Amino acid sequence: MDLATLWFWIVALFFVGYFVLDGFDFGVGMSLPFLGKDEVSRRQVINTIGPIWDLNETWVIVAGACLFASFPEWYASLFSGFYLPLLLILLALILRGVSFEYRHQRDDPRWKRRFDAMIVIGSAVPALLWGVAFGNIVQGVALDERHVFRGTVFDLLNPYGLLVGVTTLLLFFLHGVHFVALKTDGPVHEGARRLARRTAIPTIVVAAATVVWTIAIAAGRPSLLAGVILFGAVAAVALIASALLSRRGRDGWAFATGVVVILSAVLMLFSALFPNVLPSTIDAANSLTIQNASSTPYTLQIMSWTALVAMPLVLAYQAWTYWVFRKRVRRSTIEAAPAHA
Repeated sequence: MDLATLWFWIVALFFVGYFVLDGFDFGVGMSLPFLGKDEVSRRQVINTIGPIWDLNETWVIVAGACLFASFPEWYASLFSGFYLPLLLILLALILRGVSFEYRHQRDDPRWKRRFDAMIVIGSAVPALLWGVAFGNIVQGVALDERHVFRGTVFDLLNPYGLLVGVTTLLLFFLHGVHFVALKTDGPVHEGARRLARRTAIPTIVVAAATVVWTIAIAAGRPSLLAGVILFGAVAAVALIASALLSRRGRDGWAFATGVVVILSAVLMLFSALFPNVLPSTIDAANSLTIQNASSTPYTLQIMSWTALVAMPLVLAYQAWTYWVFRKRVRRSTIEAAPAHA
């Protein structure tokens, strides 16, 4: 395996980390109207991710930086063609971050309701648009011979892109609800279990349609078709297992299998893309591939040594953070704390 191919899969793994970690953040935010029946419940839901949401979000920064350094042509075409969706994602993430920090600054129900709405919107918009973006990356876009996107933002709102967007929205929602069930007690805990049961079936149906359509796309190009089928099958089995485990009250295992679902789904999409990084629907010769979009071997070599040193430290710090904040967020603790906490 050459360095360009290695970095294609390293970028994939960074997006796996981002979607697994910030994915349940999005799900927790989207679950707020369903589980936050009173102020104590809303604070309980938000506090499940309070210490870790910003750490989870840094994975997309690292993924974007690695994409820029290892595949500058891919980065340039992607961020110019997908400018509006990516801008909306950025604005939504800003709204969500501001809401987490400011909702408790004033003991006013209307003030808190506005920021709660921003948390929901700031979670749902990225969950949908990331799927739309990756759906279009896999399916291909209108690239000319200079690798410039010749479509419009409305071209990105095609059936397959929207299907993948709805799939990521539902997967992240279910992933977040499992996390809330794992991390809380009392009415919020029971409500999260009920919500997971109601959400499981539509999520399975939509995700199955995405797997079948992705396999059909991969069958028509020189991709890792066996990998697409394998990862799609693993994602499907893990999703069904996650739903069954949740029904049996095995919250930890339900969340863990949800991690497997998202990991497999992202690797399925990257396998369907390989060896392209951005296919062209105008002419296959215009497609960006791993080879024509990558940086020089010397750049990739320096990045490889840097990643070899830095990644264990990053993973160790993340693991330590989760260990420190591993305990449940209990309703009694929220009730005993000051209203502004």
